Amino acid sequence: MNDSQGKVTLVGAGPGDPELLTLKAVKALRAATVVLVDDLVSPDIVALAPQGARIVHVGKRGGCKSTPQAFIERLMVMAAREGENVVRLKGGDPFIFGRGGEEVEHLREAGVHVEVVNGITSGLAAVTALGVPLTHREHAQGVVFVTGHAQRGGEPPDWRALAEAAHQARLTLVIYMGVSGAQQIQDQLLAGLPARTPAAVVQRATMPDQREAITTLGELAATIAREQMTSPAVIVVGDVIRGVAAVRQEEPRVRAA
Repeated sequence: MNDSQGKVTLVGAGPGDPELLTLKAVKALRAATVVLVDDLVSPDIVALAPQGARIVHVGKRGGCKSTPQAFIERLMVMAAREGENVVRLKGGDPFIFGRGGEEVEHLREAGVHVEVVNGITSGLAAVTALGVPLTHREHAQGVVFVTGHAQRGGEPPDWRALAEAAHQARLTLVIYMGVSGAQQIQDQLLAGLPARTPAAVVQRATMPDQREAITTLGELAATIAREQMTSPAVIVVGDVIRGVAAVRQEEPRVRAA
């Protein structure tokens, strides 16, 4: 590796609220000369970059026109080799469904120094927005983060196996990118979980336009359609959701923050 070259830092921007950034994330962003920004990153967070930094939007969202991953990786390598201090600014956490692992491998193979700064993942922020935990001694002994969006040509998660494990081991299921495939996910989860299992959908967690829907697994897809819940959203399935009504003192089932 050339000592005169720059470096790349993968920074987790969290779920959207700038106040949820870590101090290390803010420090890295303020030192950047080039910032590659994902679609879901709040403009208020991007504004923390230095005035002279080059901001490049490299959006990647399911169902939308996306910047090719290979192009993003080439751009990071090229900028670092030119001596730039590159920040790859990602929504949530780089290592939780953020393709951070792929990017780290590519950068290391290219001889580029790379660091990772974790961010609060939307799956955690979503249940916190509801006022309940991911785990609870009485309701959930563990949590599973799973994607509802299979790679093109790849195998989707084994929802039946996950449902059986969740039922037997009392796990909370946190499903990212699952809104568009909610009906299929619901149908397969019902093979191992009761229809009465509590469920929730949180759209744009921590943002001013956050929306929530509290329902059951048996009514999940119908609730999403009726309330017009759209991505970015997280689906949570498990008994921890039973505590929402108590926390909210029987507030409406669907609400905007």
